Amino acid sequence: MTGTIKEKKKESKLMDVAKRMVIEQPVATFGALITLLMACVAIFAPLLAPYGLNEMTKYVMSPPSIHFWMGTDNLGRDIMSRVIYGARISVVVGLVATFISVFISTVIGMISGYIGGVFDLIVQRFVDAFCCLPGLVILMLLLSLTGTGLWQIIFILGITSGIGGSRIIRGVVFTMKENTYLQAAVATGDTTLTIFIKHVLPNILAPIIIIFSMGIPALILSEAGLSFLGFGIPPPAPTWGGMLSGNARTYMFHAPWMALYPGLALAILVFAVNMLGDGLRDVLDPRLRGGVGRYGIKVKKINSIKE
Repeated sequence: MTGTIKEKKKESKLMDVAKRMVIEQPVATFGALITLLMACVAIFAPLLAPYGLNEMTKYVMSPPSIHFWMGTDNLGRDIMSRVIYGARISVVVGLVATFISVFISTVIGMISGYIGGVFDLIVQRFVDAFCCLPGLVILMLLLSLTGTGLWQIIFILGITSGIGGSRIIRGVVFTMKENTYLQAAVATGDTTLTIFIKHVLPNILAPIIIIFSMGIPALILSEAGLSFLGFGIPPPAPTWGGMLSGNARTYMFHAPWMALYPGLALAILVFAVNMLGDGLRDVLDPRLRGGVGRYGIKVKKINSIKE
């Protein structure tokens, strides 16, 4: 019976967040729809792409037409098909690398903020020193040591961004560890792991979700930048960043569609996820939305009209 009540409370909270998103954040809702559409394109890429991944045709650098909606490249490959398959790589890198990043940020931030003292001082000085290093140079150095590939990029992006993001979680935990319920948990003899799971983690889920949604576009752009510089996933894998470099730069004036459509797809996805993350931040953070916000005002108006 207790489990059913808890499940109903969780469902009501999720429904409340969804209602707030739709009513208070229409732009963020639009971003969520675009993000969902991009995810469906990535999942069903083999069904949506009119041509194969690297299928060559006799039409070289053909402009956009009925047969090739986004034109073809210098090897006769359909750019639309390659953009669709490229969405799969961007979505996988964005989701998996951000999950690793948030996991590392949460573990380091919770432990450092809760323990405090000398341990927190040492950990934060290490984090500060790491954040002072040039990020792009560190990524290029690590990829030159590990080799280029999908999983190498995912793990390196996740680990490097997770170390810097731990400062946010640490700050949240540091401000809440003096609360009464945490002191009561310590007094009753709960272990540190139990306190983390039952008390600390549920109360920092909102900033974790915000960090996750805001981290996805940043890591997608990082992967695109690395691919553009030649440190990303090697060809013939169609990454949006890789499609913007090499042949696209060489034939930019003769066939501008080779760089236009991959860049446009990258911009749309990053902009949509940014809008979604910004809306989630406003909805989940009570300091930004201010109590019940416009959603509560509209509900009161509807109830008064009904009465």
